[in-house]
Amino acid sequence: MLPEPIETEEALDEILTRPRAALIEFIQSIHSPLLLLGAGGKMGPTLAVLAERAAQLAGHPLEIVAASRFSNGSTREWLEQRGIHTLSCDLLDLQSWQHLPDADNIIYLLGQKFGTSQNPALTWAINTLPPAYACERYPASRMAVLSSGSIYSLTPVSKGGAGETEPLFPLGEYANACIARERIFEHFSQQLSTRIVLLRLFYAVELRYGVLVDLAQKVYSGEPVDLTMGYFNWIWQGDANEMILRSLVLAEAPPAPYNLTGKQTQSVRAIALKFGEMFGRRPQFINSEAATALLGNAARIFEHLGEPPTSQETVMRWIAHWIQQGGRLLGKPTHFEVRDGRY
Repeated sequence: MLPEPIETEEALDEILTRPRAALIEFIQSIHSPLLLLGAGGKMGPTLAVLAERAAQLAGHPLEIVAASRFSNGSTREWLEQRGIHTLSCDLLDLQSWQHLPDADNIIYLLGQKFGTSQNPALTWAINTLPPAYACERYPASRMAVLSSGSIYSLTPVSKGGAGETEPLFPLGEYANACIARERIFEHFSQQLSTRIVLLRLFYAVELRYGVLVDLAQKVYSGEPVDLTMGYFNWIWQGDANEMILRSLVLAEAPPAPYNLTGKQTQSVRAIALKFGEMFGRRPQFINSEAATALLGNAARIFEHLGEPPTSQETVMRWIAHWIQQGGRLLGKPTHFEVRDGRY
C-alpha cells in the first residue's frame, strides 16, 4: 500500500527503504557484513537502510557497513540511528583500504560527475583509482558496481534506447572516466576472477531530486523547458536500490553490464504538460526535440530481476504535491538536458 500523498521526509524515507518480498527473500543469502563503498551520496543512505530493513523482516542477522568520507555529518548520524555501522574514510587514500572489514558482498557506489569541467583530473582519479584498490582488496568477493548510462552516445529516439552491446563513443570527460572505471573493474576481474556486475544507471528519482523534479520545478516556477533533449529514462530510487542489491546474483567474471532504468522512454514535453495540468499552469517551451537522446534499454535486467513496480503516475503525483507544499529539495539538478557531456 503506497501513501497518497507523501507529506514529510520521514514518510518519504520510509517508502524509499520499504523492502518488497523479493528482496526479503534474497537478503537471507548474504553473509555479514554487507559492505557499501561510497555510501554517503544521494542513493547510498537509503540503500543501506533498505538492506537493513529487509534483513530484519527476514529474521536474518546481517551487519550493514557503510564506508564514505561522510562530508555531511548528518548523513552519518541518520545511518547510525537506523542500525547501520559507518566508517569514515577517504577511498582515494590507499591506506584507508587496510581498515575496511573483510566482506563477501560489496555494493560499489563511489564516483564523481559534477565539477568535472572545473577539475577533470579529480574526476578521473575518483573514477579509476578506487576501483583498482577495491579489486585488489576484495578479489574473492562479489561486487555490484554502479556505473552510468552516460557512457553511451546519443541514440535515435526511434530506436528505443541503447542496449548493452552498443559501441561506446561517449561525449565529455565524465563519460570517458566512467568507461575507464568499467574497464578497470573488467581488467581486474579478468586477472583475479573477481565476480562483478556493472549497472549503467539512467536517472534515479525521488522527491528531493531527479529529472522529474527538475521538470516539475520549471513548470511550477514558469521557467522555460528546453525540449532539445526531448526524451529520457528514469527509475524510482527505491526500485533502483532494490535492484542494485539483488543484482549481486548477476555478478560474474568477466563482468557483464546491465542498463538500470525504467521500462519506457519518456517525453519531456508530455511530462511537462502533465505537471502543468497538476499545477494548473501552462508550461513554457523553448527549442524543439532533437532526433537523438541519451536513452537506455533495460530489458536485459528485467529478464532477471523483473520490472520496477512503482508507476510513473504515482511518482508524478508525489512530486507535484511535494513541490506545491514546499518540500525540501537537495538543490542538485541533474542537467539531463546536457548534450555535449560537459558537467
